[in-house]
Amino acid sequence: MKITFLSRYQDKIQRGAENFVSEISERLSKNHEVNILESDGADDLPAVLAGKYDIVIPINGRFQSLKASLGRIIGKYNLLITGHSGIGRDDIWNLLVKPDVFVALTENQLRWAKKWSWGSKLVKIPNGIDLGRFTPLGKKLDLNLENPIILSVGALVWYKHHERAIKAVSKLSKGSLLIVGDGPLKTQLNQMGKSLLKNRFRIATFPYRDMPKVYRSVDLFTLPSWDREAFGLVYLEAMASGLGVVVPDDSARHEIIRDAGLFVDVADAQKYASTIEKALQTDWSKKARLQAKKFSWDKIAGQYEEVMQTLVKV
Repeated sequence: MKITFLSRYQDKIQRGAENFVSEISERLSKNHEVNILESDGADDLPAVLAGKYDIVIPINGRFQSLKASLGRIIGKYNLLITGHSGIGRDDIWNLLVKPDVFVALTENQLRWAKKWSWGSKLVKIPNGIDLGRFTPLGKKLDLNLENPIILSVGALVWYKHHERAIKAVSKLSKGSLLIVGDGPLKTQLNQMGKSLLKNRFRIATFPYRDMPKVYRSVDLFTLPSWDREAFGLVYLEAMASGLGVVVPDDSARHEIIRDAGLFVDVADAQKYASTIEKALQTDWSKKARLQAKKFSWDKIAGQYEEVMQTLVKV
């Protein structure tokens, strides 16, 4: 098969979608011809048509998805779109352009997609994790924070709800919160964290290659993001690193975490704090790693390959 990913921000920012493209393309390229069109090339329909691809996978949604859909009239390729945008307007648009296949990342997203899908094949394939990169074994960092250290990783935007983690950790008698990420709410969150936690708080950024060291250097992971989170690749990174997680109590998080963490109403600061305290008293290493192994990128890439081969044979 000849496959192309249209990924506008590839190698510019490191989110779940860009990570997905890197990991899947690397594995598919062992048996197929795989190309990634980046930057302006990701929106260059003539370049897509010139490539004579069997499968086209637009990553950035909206007009990119629309153009790629219209290109099928001339290019005769198959269009595959993944649900990395999460439940909401962007993925409604992705469904309305009628891709040949829409890949939901969770059962919850799959149920939602059925309401908006007309004529597209729907399948569920979760995100994956590199179990060789994210592991409990290896070098650690000196984070210069009071132990135990609770870690949250995600863009500093409203729907990640980092402020809930700050409020919860502030109710603990000891321990620190490290938030790894960047975004428009950095100043606001930093002021809040320093006010409530003093020197038990820090916002930092690290190159993606150093993130395995970060996970190994903390005691627990949490991310209290909204229930429309597309998947939450960071949960897999944490579990693969042997960390227990404390997460919102919703169906998508239950599907991903299972028995490798605890679930709580993160809007209730006191309950959230109590659950973090309980989680810190448990050794999650075996359960976390076992759960993460269910999401090996090698396994996930194989599922994508099966879906694509079905399309090409039709």
